[in-house]
Amino acid sequence: MIAAKDNQPALTPEKYFVWEEQQPEKYELMDGQVYAMTGGSVNHSRIAVRITTLLFNHLDNSPCETGNSDLRINIFETNNYTYPDASVTCDDRDKTTTQYITYPCLIVEVLSPNTEAYDRGGKFRLYRHNPALQDYLLVSSTSIEIDLYHKSDAGEWLIINYQPGDTVELKSINLSFPIEQIYRGLNLTPDA
Repeated sequence: MIAAKDNQPALTPEKYFVWEEQQPEKYELMDGQVYAMTGGSVNHSRIAVRITTLLFNHLDNSPCETGNSDLRINIFETNNYTYPDASVTCDDRDKTTTQYITYPCLIVEVLSPNTEAYDRGGKFRLYRHNPALQDYLLVSSTSIEIDLYHKSDAGEWLIINYQPGDTVELKSINLSFPIEQIYRGLNLTPDA
């Protein structure tokens, strides 16, 4: 999804939740400012659905919960809220909230040309301060390519690049899958 700043007065989280319920689209909240979430490409949508379905099916009958792009994430120890394309939480503290989760172990962003730099840079800087986060998955919507930022046991973030023929491994939820499973049947030409 593409975030576009909306010029509104600074909002507290409480006012943001009430205000957003009255809006026709979703908004992220960053430092009191709201940013409209606009639609993505057909490939973006199909990839997001496939990943969310894959995660949900893998975690069915487990204590973990899968969220789609309608589930807000509260950036750890801030009043900022984002809408990633998919997320997973296995933390009991997230079972007591109704408008967002705070402790995801996995966050997935499907990359769009307009948001890729922010997803890789500023947004990841915010996400990585969360002690519960173990895997941050960035999925290309224009080529068969996935980058995984994985937190090692030593607390360092490692970057693993997956290409055609690779098996993606998400240690946070004990899931491995062939990268082609996400891209099957998609038109990945530049015009798509």
